[in-house]
Amino acid sequence: MAALIAENFRFLSLFFKSKDVMIFNGLVALGTVGSEELFSVFAFNCPCSPARNYIYGLAAIGVPALALFLIGVIWNNHTWNVVAECHKRGTKNFSTAATFLLFGSIMGRAAVAPVTWSVISLLRGEAYICALSEFVRPSSLDKFPVEYGAEVLARFPCKDVPANLTRYRDDVTRRLRYESQLFGWLLIGIVAVLVFLTKCLKHCCSPLSYRQEAYWGQYRSNEDKLFRRTAEVHSRILAAKNVKQFFGFVALDKEEKELVQEFPVEGVQPSPQWNAITGVYIYRENKGFPLYSRLHKWAKGVEGNGPSPEGHEMLFLAS
Repeated sequence: MAALIAENFRFLSLFFKSKDVMIFNGLVALGTVGSEELFSVFAFNCPCSPARNYIYGLAAIGVPALALFLIGVIWNNHTWNVVAECHKRGTKNFSTAATFLLFGSIMGRAAVAPVTWSVISLLRGEAYICALSEFVRPSSLDKFPVEYGAEVLARFPCKDVPANLTRYRDDVTRRLRYESQLFGWLLIGIVAVLVFLTKCLKHCCSPLSYRQEAYWGQYRSNEDKLFRRTAEVHSRILAAKNVKQFFGFVALDKEEKELVQEFPVEGVQPSPQWNAITGVYIYRENKGFPLYSRLHKWAKGVEGNGPSPEGHEMLFLAS
């Protein structure tokens, strides 16, 4: 049972790290929708009190969106490539266009979940109604009793109002839900236009043909999978050798014994090699031949990452 669970988690991990960004973003959006629905059903509870409604309503929309955005930034491999690049080499190798595309890629991927959360919250309307009910002008309501003010309006989301104000509560709720849903649909439209323009700009500015860019994406995906798989085996064999040297023996299962016998590991890679293959990679060509990654460039013995007279550059955004 434990092996089956581990295998399922491994499959999900590989799937979420695959090159199909659209499927990944779709699943993130669906997960966010489900989370928002659960939050609305079980956690959202408007205080129905002046001054508190506004803070609570905005927090219900903004705080989860901010948390999801930060999680998206942390989860993105490009973030840590940027950190490694700035730590090891600085930003001297970044052109303005490359820097813009890089941070656009990180922010865009991280924005999927928070935008989805905000859209669903606005379409549902509960948080918006809670936040703004007390700010509805009584004069905008037909024959609203003058003795009632913001304190009564703040209780409208909880339906805790005098019987003679039920009609006004329904009008206020309907008006605020209309505004909330309008903002939600506008946000969807703006995001759709931005995504379309970004895709067009990316392909128009790319120095590669569509087929070569697709091949580049396949290469990077396969290189990443093979590197991770090989690194796991290498580290396991190295750990087995060190444990054996300490204890005099090492307890290996059948699969691990086969790995130790099949792949002899003599030592570890020096730090300069790790530094050479770590960090942000800007697409380069060497004498007309493409270099698809830092590992590819290291294997070919090409030094540096600065622009060359015959080189092109394009930030890799497909994974």
